[in-house]
Amino acid sequence: MSKKIVLAYSGGLDTSIIIPWLKENYGYEVIAMAADVGQGEELEPLREKAIKTGASKIYIEDVKEEFVTDFIFPTLKAGAIYEQKYLLGTSFARPLIAKRLVEIARQEGAEAISHGATGKGNDQVRFELTVKALAPDLKIIAPWREWNIRSREDAMDYAEARGIPVPVTKKRPYSMDRNLWHLSHEGGDLENPWNEPLEDLLMIITPPEKAPDKPTYIEIDFEKGIPVAINGEAQKPLDLVLYLNEVAAANGVGIADMVENRLVGMKSRGVYETPGGTVLYNAHRELEYLCLDRQTLHFKEIVAAKYAELVYDGVWYAPIREALDGFVDKTQEFVTGTVRMKLYKGNCTPAGTRSPYSLYNEEFVTFGEDQVYNQKDAEGFINLFGLPLKVRALMMHGKNKK
Repeated sequence: MSKKIVLAYSGGLDTSIIIPWLKENYGYEVIAMAADVGQGEELEPLREKAIKTGASKIYIEDVKEEFVTDFIFPTLKAGAIYEQKYLLGTSFARPLIAKRLVEIARQEGAEAISHGATGKGNDQVRFELTVKALAPDLKIIAPWREWNIRSREDAMDYAEARGIPVPVTKKRPYSMDRNLWHLSHEGGDLENPWNEPLEDLLMIITPPEKAPDKPTYIEIDFEKGIPVAINGEAQKPLDLVLYLNEVAAANGVGIADMVENRLVGMKSRGVYETPGGTVLYNAHRELEYLCLDRQTLHFKEIVAAKYAELVYDGVWYAPIREALDGFVDKTQEFVTGTVRMKLYKGNCTPAGTRSPYSLYNEEFVTFGEDQVYNQKDAEGFINLFGLPLKVRALMMHGKNKK
């Protein structure tokens, strides 16, 4: 009986050719696993395709709800954005997929797992760190680090020689990753950062210049940092994200074009479509401005940057990420309220915020007459706050005299 390996299968170019490659080079029985994280119609043909390509079995696992509640929302609460642009759509999907890979490997009695991530990218780290954290005894086979295929063109030739249909052509050579949170584009003409993305690149979001000429207003209710309702109507987590995707995409919201620092040491250029996520992050941030005190807000910004780096690097199943969740959850105890957002031709701007836990007090900040703030108090505060500067200046003045 041949030994078993479980492959993270997408039906794309790389994983399509990995099935025959694993059989030819290792003699494995290949079990494919496709995680449904919201890639839509891409999943429909996978069952037949995987078997025709040589897999003995395929699992198609619906993990969309878990993706939203256990991965997207904790990262949203943290305010984690990698290098101020990337909303981590691929990054936090990989640990979830790898977790399911491990579960199926245990169920099937497999000795190894495999993935289609290249040796140049971040995904190899994300997959493999999860396996090491959850099942350190499983072998990991990463064909891109072993085979003689060196380019996407080589991979297409390999597929053609074996009669394997792939969804990539040499005319549209982008590497794409899609889930319910985003769609990423890399490769092709995007590899030159001077090139503006081609007009037909976007597949989800309406180009801002073609978006409606009238703005769309939308109200989002949060409870303890989690979005729970749209325009006053309670929504399940998955439904909420999908609805916001539709509305934001129609208004051209959520395009990020960036050159990012990969974990493996190089810079890469990617274009990300994250419509609903962009609205949620902006709305959540506005509510925090209203509900968090200065010290907590500023320190949370530091935590957010670290959290984003951990997620980007694939360090999901680690004590530090779990510890940061504890801090984030504490900060979100009173992040409850409603944010009104204005969506217009690619822009996503706040149009009103309210909360029963608002720390904004109009009586204190008014430019009109008030009875609660003694402006003379500011003089003593400035004297004490500025005392170190004054002492140093006196010292320097004395030295200069000598």
